[in-house]
Amino acid sequence: MTRPAPTNPALTNNAPALVAVVVANAALAFGPLFVRLADTGPVAAAFWRIALAVPVLATIAAMTRRPAAAAPTRRTWLFVACAGVAFAADLGTWHLGIIHTTMANATLLGNSATFLFPLWGFLVARTWPTRMQGVALLLAAAGAGLLMGRSYELDPRHLAGDLLCVVAGVLYALYFILMSDVRRALAPWPALVLSSIASLLPLLGFALLLGEAIVPGQWNPLIALALVCQVLGQGCMIYALGRLSPLVVGLALLIQPAVAATIGWVHFGEALAPLDFVGIAMIAAALVLVRDTRRDATDVPPANPLPEEMR
Repeated sequence: MTRPAPTNPALTNNAPALVAVVVANAALAFGPLFVRLADTGPVAAAFWRIALAVPVLATIAAMTRRPAAAAPTRRTWLFVACAGVAFAADLGTWHLGIIHTTMANATLLGNSATFLFPLWGFLVARTWPTRMQGVALLLAAAGAGLLMGRSYELDPRHLAGDLLCVVAGVLYALYFILMSDVRRALAPWPALVLSSIASLLPLLGFALLLGEAIVPGQWNPLIALALVCQVLGQGCMIYALGRLSPLVVGLALLIQPAVAATIGWVHFGEALAPLDFVGIAMIAAALVLVRDTRRDATDVPPANPLPEEMR
């Protein structure tokens, strides 16, 4: 009689987390649209995204407060501060890139954490990717490369925006890594509130240094950016970060480019060519491979298995 394969208890009931990560990526895909519609500078828009969201996030955190397992340590406070600075650098760089490339590419390349965060997860777990996981990562990388090449062919000026978005993606991966550590000590909403507060001054300083317009004439795009992207999008993302493996979280980020490409087509006439669809199909195939290989997805546990009260 064969023994059943061991399962990771942190992932046995991950349906809510899977829904959360899909909702998060669909919401975050609207970020480039709201940034383009804002009448402030792109980095100033990032500042308002956080500033307008913090009161809402703090209210939610207070309403859902549970007794903490232990008081946050100095390490936790340090990682919260570093996560806030990393997120500020990510948002500032990404918003600058958004205005210099297509919406699909800005979203895709700004989420290059797709590759870095899972690799970090394998490193922490001290294991190599399985064959299917490796194929999924290679497919996703090839699809991303194809889209980036297509962007350069359409307009070489997009390359600067693409490179800014790649840098933002690296910073986004760093933010995920730091927040994974923070989530060991803090529940999702308090963790997001504190890291958001830590990002405010760096963003404001960066916007002032660039000489951007800070005060908007039209608030609607910025309010939408705060509620849809920071409250809904990042809120669901930080929740999922405590429950899903880095591989699943990383490749789920690739939902965003498909949504952003549709938004770009509808609002800005950024039509997709056949090769663009090939790149998107390769990325979709990577997601299917990860979704179908359930054993592989559970082989690499979340980097921060949490007690139930912290979830």
